[in-house]
Amino acid sequence: MSENSLSQFGLDRDESGDDVVVPFTLDRLGSRGRLTRLGEAIDLILSRHNYPTPVARVLGEAVVLASLIGSSLKFDGRFILQTQSDGPVNMIIVDFNTPDGLRGYARFNQEALLKYSEQGKTSAGELLGKGHLAMSIDQGSDMERYQGVVELDGTGFESAADQYFKQSEQIPTKVRLAVAQHQVRGEKTAHWRAAGILVQHLPKAKNDDESLEQNNEFDDGLSDEEKQEDNWLETKSLLSTLGDDELVDPDISPERLLFRLYHETGVRVFTPQSLEERCTCSPERIEDMLANSFSPKGREEMIKNGEIEVTCEFCSTTYNFNPNLFNI
Repeated sequence: MSENSLSQFGLDRDESGDDVVVPFTLDRLGSRGRLTRLGEAIDLILSRHNYPTPVARVLGEAVVLASLIGSSLKFDGRFILQTQSDGPVNMIIVDFNTPDGLRGYARFNQEALLKYSEQGKTSAGELLGKGHLAMSIDQGSDMERYQGVVELDGTGFESAADQYFKQSEQIPTKVRLAVAQHQVRGEKTAHWRAAGILVQHLPKAKNDDESLEQNNEFDDGLSDEEKQEDNWLETKSLLSTLGDDELVDPDISPERLLFRLYHETGVRVFTPQSLEERCTCSPERIEDMLANSFSPKGREEMIKNGEIEVTCEFCSTTYNFNPNLFNI
């Protein structure tokens, strides 16, 4: 592929690698989207807790989904993805802190997980089971929090995300998620990688960069509505040809991956947004939580060896406090 051909698709700059979100538009097809590729960031999140492989894959999908949606926020705040369900992986929480911070953790039932694994039930939908997926946008204490809730019905995050956008924004949306372990030659330990694509059909709409142009070079006899349906079907059909191995492949940049998918119809990519694993916990935050969210009796029950010990569920950092700080 020549430099000239790459420049037609916004690649007149260095191609991006891992831990990024790459926005793109499909002008002729009337769609836009984002592609997330995670390397070190997802490896830190999943390896820190030494999750069983099936649990790590489910949490990895949740982190990717949160990055795809949260990265669209244009203000300082948080996007929170949370599940409550009856499967072996019964709770997941992922925070996306604008503009680029990710953290997440999963709670699971070890006994139930073993039973499911023995039965070959290891997909995200099976491990989550039935329940609900809540997605919240928090703009700070002075603003009301927005929350959308969709059902988890055993089919996993991809279909739940599609339903979320259909329900909350009435925008046709398709999501692809992939999580895998990658073995680097010469290293004994495999590293986690994850990626995802979110694409939305926005006919005759404008995105934040430029208008989405329609191709009207000839009259094919179809109505505008039929053309829009055909364009969306083509967008989804091309996306369905993408394999999970391609999505997470470190040797294929996000830009080249999008070119592979949509070069025949036209794709433009924009400046990538960096992502990183970043926890927001701190001694000050934990102390404030202990002072304002727990009763004196609750704090007293947390004392071990003369100290109040608190471990962050996200990053596993342990904090110790003198009980006298809280007049115990």
